[in-house]
Amino acid sequence: MTVSEKIDAKQVKALRDMTGAPMGDCKKALEEAKGDLEAAIVVLRKRGMASAQKKAARSTNEGAVGTYIHAGGKIGVLLEINCESDFVARTEDFQDLMKDISMHIAATDPRYVKAEDVTIEDMEREKDIYRAQAAATGKPAPVIERIVDGKMAKFYEEVCLLDQPFIKDQAISIKELIAQKVGKLGENITVRRFARFKVGAPDWTVSQTKAVEPVE
Repeated sequence: MTVSEKIDAKQVKALRDMTGAPMGDCKKALEEAKGDLEAAIVVLRKRGMASAQKKAARSTNEGAVGTYIHAGGKIGVLLEINCESDFVARTEDFQDLMKDISMHIAATDPRYVKAEDVTIEDMEREKDIYRAQAAATGKPAPVIERIVDGKMAKFYEEVCLLDQPFIKDQAISIKELIAQKVGKLGENITVRRFARFKVGAPDWTVSQTKAVEPVE
């Protein structure tokens, strides 16, 4: 019996329910993973990121604005996500993505959309702090810089929306969550901006990503 023949419909449906990927992709991933469900999830994640990277240069001039209200009206989020067509913007998958990311923002309070949006001032301040901490241990300069690089990666994960682990599935980042939808819907999808408000807080979070010129 071949690997393909060993993959039954229940396995394919289980993988689809877990990932939201098309049935055909789920079957191929299971075949590649020789029926191992966890390995098949990894296969789909890699394919999703590859598909998203191929489409990343495509212009996203459509989309929608979503909202999320949390904690009895104490926290509110406004979010704009863009895609390539109004048709995709109106799909259930796209709307679900907006809800998930809005809820995530309400829970984690990211400061930026992505690492490229972090201001020079914030970046240099963090590097100076990490460099001073590492230098206090007496380690040589090359080691200190590696430590700083590692801590900056963690910093981006904490403050940048796309790098944060998704609150409903810590195994994937928001970037990977979006990539899954890109693979399923076949269009580039980007987070343009968001705002988070909390009752009684002295300030609020407003972030807009830097514009990227599409490749013609």
